[in-house]
Amino acid sequence: MKKINAMLSRRSFMAALTASTLGIRTPFARSADHPSQKKAQIAITFDLEMSRQYPQRKILEWDFQKGNLNQETKDYSLKAAEIAKESGGTIHFFCVGRVLEQKNVSWLKKISKLGHPVGNHTYDHVNVWATQPQQTQFRFQRSPWLLGDKSTEQIIRQNIRMTTEAMKQRLEIVPDGFRTPGGSSDGLNQREDLQKMLLAEGFKWVSSKYPKHEYSRPKEEPTQDIFDSILEAQQAAQPYLYPTGLIEIPMSPISDVGAFRTSYWKLNHFLKSVELCIEQAIEQGGVFDFLCHPSIMYVEDPKFATIKLICDLVNQAGDRVEIVGLSDIAKRVSKNQH
Repeated sequence: MKKINAMLSRRSFMAALTASTLGIRTPFARSADHPSQKKAQIAITFDLEMSRQYPQRKILEWDFQKGNLNQETKDYSLKAAEIAKESGGTIHFFCVGRVLEQKNVSWLKKISKLGHPVGNHTYDHVNVWATQPQQTQFRFQRSPWLLGDKSTEQIIRQNIRMTTEAMKQRLEIVPDGFRTPGGSSDGLNQREDLQKMLLAEGFKWVSSKYPKHEYSRPKEEPTQDIFDSILEAQQAAQPYLYPTGLIEIPMSPISDVGAFRTSYWKLNHFLKSVELCIEQAIEQGGVFDFLCHPSIMYVEDPKFATIKLICDLVNQAGDRVEIVGLSDIAKRVSKNQH
């Protein structure tokens, strides 16, 4: 980690020096000329679901059983929550409703009692952008009788409502926000119907947008162009208000799915990307919404290096940045609109 920090520090210095010499205004140069007065906000988010290809490659069954968490995923989630808490941080969890069908949910109750928010992630991990009922989830393609004669809109709405009710009954909490399973580079911009549905279900904000960026080829070391593309997408991952009044809090690149499952990154590449994005967010007074899945991270980052790195970077930056839940980000967006 010291090697990565040193490399990033040199990169910052050289970028600013080159910009000064050539008259190019890089993010580093802008920070030096006009230091941001706006406090950056960093969110750590965990989607509680099983992931295809994990814990071993070629495993696809989890697409049909997203909420059937294994013990390793639950243990990792709780330990990460404890580590973040000890460092003064917060993790915002998003729970697939079927998780709450499991016999023991004491681990998730402990997470909630530690002060970490838990949001709604639909009951079956459904695709809210689907246009046909059986497109909403692999489970329904294999077992279409579960759909009955419900429309796509009814399936999605029921999935959201059941999760809210399950959280009330099993965890004795109400959902803190809503995240769509999967993300779209356009968020809900073209789906006013979904915006209104979420508002009607009591949600003030959604996390649905994931900006496009370049990926490295599988098993190839990411180039500087890849990191630059991620940083550019990070600037497009800033929260905003839909015309309906619903607030969008995008997921920031690169997720663990893209890094590890798609591109087969090594952990040090992932850590570098996270550090670059946090550094940029602090310099620009922006938001970084770190997205990961404990079902992936317990395999790729068993010693919690990413969580520790984020907390350390925030603590080192002092009052220029804070770790928050997504509702805190939404509150600032709402406040700025008035």
